This record gives sequence, C-alpha cells and structure tokens, in this order.
Amino acid sequence: MTLQVLLVEDDGSVRAFVREALQVEGFAVITAASLSEAEAVLLHAPVDLVLLDLGLPDGDGAELLQRLRQKANLPVIVISARHQEAHKVRLLDAGADDYLTKPFSVAELLARIRVSLRHRGTAVAPAVTRLERDGLTVDLATRQVLRDGQPVHLTPTEFKLLARLVRQAGRVVTHRQLLAVVWGAEFTEHTHYLRLYMGQLRAKLELHPAEP
Repeated sequence: MTLQVLLVEDDGSVRAFVREALQVEGFAVITAASLSEAEAVLLHAPVDLVLLDLGLPDGDGAELLQRLRQKANLPVIVISARHQEAHKVRLLDAGADDYLTKPFSVAELLARIRVSLRHRGTAVAPAVTRLERDGLTVDLATRQVLRDGQPVHLTPTEFKLLARLVRQAGRVVTHRQLLAVVWGAEFTEHTHYLRLYMGQLRAKLELHPAEP
C-alpha cells in the first residue's frame, strides 16, 4: 500500500526537495503552499501523514495543527526554521508528533516519518532505492542509471517509470497502477503510453530488448 503524505510548505525549493526525497522512498506526495490549500486537500483526499511548515502566507501552521487535533489522529511532523526550545515544546504539547528544525537531512526526515507512523501502528520499511542486476545499476537517490558502468540518459517520464518498477522489484504491478503513478489517475486506460515508454526503456537498458 502506498502511503500518502501531505506536505504543507510555502518555500518552492524546500517543497520540491522534500517531495522528490519522499517519492524516491515510495510515498505519494500532495503539496500545499498555504493553510487554505492544505485544508482543501484534507477535505478531499485521504492522507496518512502531514509535514507542516509554520510560516505560511495566510497564517501559522500551528492553526492547522490545532484544527487537525480536534477532528483527526493523523501523524503531524512540524518542519520549521524556528529553533527555540519553548516553541518546540509548545507545538509538541499542542499535538505535534515530532518537530524537525531546518535545515535537515533526508535520512533524519525519513527516520522521523517511520517513527511517527510506527506509533500509529503502521510499519514502514525503508524503500528499495538501488538495484544492481546483469550489468544494470539504478540508484534512485542519486538519479543515476548505468549500463555496464556507462551512464544512460533517461527522460523524466522514463526515469519515473523505472523508479516505480525498481521500488516494486519482485512484486506484481499492473498496467493501471503504473499509469496512475507515472501519468495520473486520469490516464489509467491509456495503455499505449505504457507500451511506448516500456519499449524505450527496454531499448536503452536491456541487452536483448526483443527478449525482455
């Protein structure tokens, strides 16, 4: 099961960095740049965990934390540049599961996410992010793909498709699942997209593309 994370962050560069890191680990990520966007998402989409910045353009993230705690038991991790101890204590007492101070490492963020989910009874194993097989090396964390030690150029869509296959290594994944994850839920009937891009991937990665 893919867990869905709501990332509430108004800084575009931080938002992109965190979203990319979580997607590599196999999470589905919905982003919001304001309190109003976050509240709209929470009304219409299932969310398993919230990553919450405090300084938002239309208010303080603490307001959303308070409203969440009145009606939901979602894990909430506050991510903020505010590092005063009293401020951290106040947010933790208000119901935050954890408080992460910027700047932070991806490894620390992922560890805190796993702990917060585990406290809610959801065990999350670290995702497969590296695959080595028959001369092919795929490293999702560094976005490197090598064939016999030589870099292979993939388009963003090709890489996204390959990343999903790597994360699902050893497990069945359907056409509809791949189409939904890579192109979006509205494309689940567009199987010709998948045939085209799988053909391109095979041509670039396999020793004998005609015999996958």
